[in-house]
Amino acid sequence: MDKRIITDAIEFVKKTFHDDYSGHDYFHTLRVYKMAARIAQQENADLFIVQLAALLHDVDDIKLSPETYANKDKAVGFLRKHDVSEATIKMICDIIGEVSFRGTDSIAPETIEGKCVQDADRLDAMGAIGIARAFAYGGSHNRIIHDPEMKPAVNMNGEKYQSHISTSINHFYEKLFQLKDMMNTSTAAKIAQRREDYMKSFVAEFLDEWDGIL
Repeated sequence: MDKRIITDAIEFVKKTFHDDYSGHDYFHTLRVYKMAARIAQQENADLFIVQLAALLHDVDDIKLSPETYANKDKAVGFLRKHDVSEATIKMICDIIGEVSFRGTDSIAPETIEGKCVQDADRLDAMGAIGIARAFAYGGSHNRIIHDPEMKPAVNMNGEKYQSHISTSINHFYEKLFQLKDMMNTSTAAKIAQRREDYMKSFVAEFLDEWDGIL
């Protein structure tokens, strides 16, 4: 039964994100799913809850589906269709509601399952893939790559973070370079260190090339 639901969830998100080019595509969800399961196994979390929450974590994201965001309509509809208990649905929706980065309003999940999913989602915003996603998202939202006159805005609350107009390079300072220290699990923290080092090396190289130093 559990395997069938997971298989159906994978197909569900594949259909949901088939035409997304912002970096929140089907393959992002698959990476989060696989990483969350990896962390869950190391942290002794409930694997089934983690897998479902990871697969459904973006289907009602406010950036992608603002009309379903408040009540998690897509996630709840999928879970009820598969006869998942209301208690489990609530647990999964609580995890989904805790995942997102909201600047200074970001929260740490209460459960180990939530911690695993949040860590996996944040890890996918880091490293080589995180770099690629930052520019994919920026391009899809008409962000310029870099403007030395536009300084990064730090310590933004959730409302300011959502409405802030920025550049793709500033996004590293406004979010991505903060993620390592926000990891919940020791498993994720080790992975995050390597990915942050890679991003910092990239941004340093980028700025040197921008200034004609290299």
